[in-house]
Amino acid sequence: MERSERILYALLITLICSLMLIAMILEGPLTILQNTLRLQTQAARLISDFTLHGVGTAMFNAATVGLLALVLIYYASVSLSGPTISAILTMMGFSFFGNTLLNSIPLILGVWLASKLARKTFGSYSLIALFGTALGPLVTFLMFSTDLPLPLSIPLGIVAGLAAGFILPAVAGSMLQLHQGYNLYNVGFSCGFIGLFASNLLIAAGKMEPLDITWSEEFSLPLFLVIPVFSLLLIVTAFFIEKPKQGFQGLLEVQKLSGRLPYDFFDTGYTSGTLLNIGLLGLVFWAYLILIGAPINGPTIGALFTIIAFGGFGKTLKNTFPVVLGVILSTLLFDKSLVAPGPLLATLFATTLAPIAGQFGFIAGLLAGFLHLVMVEVTASWHGGLDLYNNGFAGGLTASLFVAILQWYKTNRPEEDFIQ
Repeated sequence: MERSERILYALLITLICSLMLIAMILEGPLTILQNTLRLQTQAARLISDFTLHGVGTAMFNAATVGLLALVLIYYASVSLSGPTISAILTMMGFSFFGNTLLNSIPLILGVWLASKLARKTFGSYSLIALFGTALGPLVTFLMFSTDLPLPLSIPLGIVAGLAAGFILPAVAGSMLQLHQGYNLYNVGFSCGFIGLFASNLLIAAGKMEPLDITWSEEFSLPLFLVIPVFSLLLIVTAFFIEKPKQGFQGLLEVQKLSGRLPYDFFDTGYTSGTLLNIGLLGLVFWAYLILIGAPINGPTIGALFTIIAFGGFGKTLKNTFPVVLGVILSTLLFDKSLVAPGPLLATLFATTLAPIAGQFGFIAGLLAGFLHLVMVEVTASWHGGLDLYNNGFAGGLTASLFVAILQWYKTNRPEEDFIQ
């Protein structure tokens, strides 16, 4: 195991253990256990803020899901780097508002079965398995929210999870071709596609319920401090492994990357620069929430975790700015509130389109972000909130449109003038 990988393991283990410890201090072991078991029975469709069950409970849930992901990566003999870090931290982020151990495991097992049928190692499908937990609500909704007897609904939820996970590798490959790597949440796009069919089957069976948003406005100091403390830990680690001058040089080099999938920033050799990029992304977007007076709750913490997650696998300070600005302009133009759940989460998760700005420039990124808000506010109803990565689904649609137009324009220009 290389030194950089050992450092990444140490950072993740520190984060997971810290969340567990804080959770125990906040609510006590017995309460944490009871609440976590209760959390497994939640349908968890978008948007379900788990901090309403207790901030400690949400933290403990995120830690257990993160531990599961880390153990799977280790035993699958996959290196811990940009892509795997992004999968683990994204799962942890969404464990504040959707993912649980119960609704994640059937999907992961489904992907494992697909790897066996395809005669591939599970390691080669591990990213799809971890990101595929975006369909977790499909499992628990069928188990606990369809009014079926539990002896029937629980096996049905497990089978549905296995089936969805089983077909996910095939769907994910096709979806990647549509947007050509310009939507970072590709598996979220794929899960939205599968969720579209699952939702309509449930509607036809008369079992689908309207979406209901649960959203906490309560202030919690531990939740408030999670992102800045972890971001500062990343920054301090960057300066520990290399001199500040080298770290800043690496950070500048990372900003030149387009971020188009699949590109592991750690492969560039700028380990400290990548860690600085990740840490600064966390601080900048956390500061944005503070600036506009947005709540720090389960969904917003999940969004910040996801931004940090892709700081080594697609997102930079430079390529996220145009997209975010586009969403903000769209929000203001259409007279929406910057702190309303939909526009707020769209602003943060729209960074899935960062590679468009990284490859095609500021204006393209701005327009992509502007259109993304329009799409994301309707797509959740299409899949019935069964795809936790709704912005990945909307982002895939937006990216596919933009890439088709931009590539056509690029091909037909007499002189190349796009940013490479």
